Amino acid sequence: MPRTHPSRTTRGRQLVQQLLSPAGVELNGPRPFDLRILNDAFYDEALPRGTDGVLEAYVDGWWESDRLDELTAKLLARGLNLPAASAFSLWLSNLSARIFNRQSRRRSLHIRRHYDLGNDLFEAMLDRRLVYSCAYWKDATNLDDAQEAKLELVARKVGLKPGMRVLDIGCGWGSFAKYAAQAHGVSVVGITISNKQYELGRTLCAGLPVHLRCGDYRELDDGTFDAVVSLGMFEHVGYKNYRTFMKLVRQRLTPSGLFCLQTIGRNTTGFSVTPWINRNIFPNGMLPAARQIAAAAEGLFVIEDWHSFGPDYDKTLMAWFANFQANWPKLRDKYGDRFYRMWKCYLLTCAGAFRARDNQLWQIVFSPSGVKGGYTSCR
Repeated sequence: MPRTHPSRTTRGRQLVQQLLSPAGVELNGPRPFDLRILNDAFYDEALPRGTDGVLEAYVDGWWESDRLDELTAKLLARGLNLPAASAFSLWLSNLSARIFNRQSRRRSLHIRRHYDLGNDLFEAMLDRRLVYSCAYWKDATNLDDAQEAKLELVARKVGLKPGMRVLDIGCGWGSFAKYAAQAHGVSVVGITISNKQYELGRTLCAGLPVHLRCGDYRELDDGTFDAVVSLGMFEHVGYKNYRTFMKLVRQRLTPSGLFCLQTIGRNTTGFSVTPWINRNIFPNGMLPAARQIAAAAEGLFVIEDWHSFGPDYDKTLMAWFANFQANWPKLRDKYGDRFYRMWKCYLLTCAGAFRARDNQLWQIVFSPSGVKGGYTSCR
């Protein structure tokens, strides 16, 4: 009798269940975080392409999970053994990141595709101040309060006092600049690469001692500042430019000034992001590792404080998704259903990654030569 072999689809089902089982997840199971296959093409076409193919298949509607955030958290917490992409495409992506400066002045313009999607989208998703970075939930129960707490935390960390001159690199819609000017009586220069952020930010900051600019951070030539902040922009700098970034900040900071950097961080050193994120969400993005940040700052700064609160990004992303979901009916005609699944995938898988502690969120305070007598940390 001839030997029979399981079909590729059957082998795919077996592989998926083997991957899911250690995390307590069932294939086509009844629980909200279980993974349900809606199109068997998932096994033959998506699975061989690794995480990249699996995420693209979700956007295509080939599989579903009612709690995509929790599914992601469970799988990452158990060290899901699935490559980010096919071996060749992953090798090519890492090679490209090592050879080319993917965040050069010309290539950095690609990120406008994300931030210029539409102010209506971000107004529907974010808090009332339009803060597009991790909030601080220590004593907060809602997104508005948590974001204001984060802005105040940063202001305290750099010691804002009336009359100081502050630089905000990656200012977005001017949320920190506006808050710092109103609450602490400082003047602020902010720079964003996004045209739409710049246009709306100027309106929101009108009448305040806030000057927003649209351009690349490497174009800054505005003298020195008493404090520098950069909140959620370093993820777009790229490791080939980390030293350049730190040198620029050092040149712009007075000898007694402080610099607060807020960034998402990765647990191990790498040189690229998941291809799906790079292609669909953040072109040419890159998450830094702790040693990459420290190496870039070496000889330029003293690290005064390193504050890690990654789980707060889980809460922030879930709050953003709740707002996005609630406001989707008024966005649907403009953005379309495929965008909805892509954006949902982005927000919820990122929330799961922070929940699993696969991604980190750091606020780091630097001084040029060390604070005399020591720096007092704020929490």
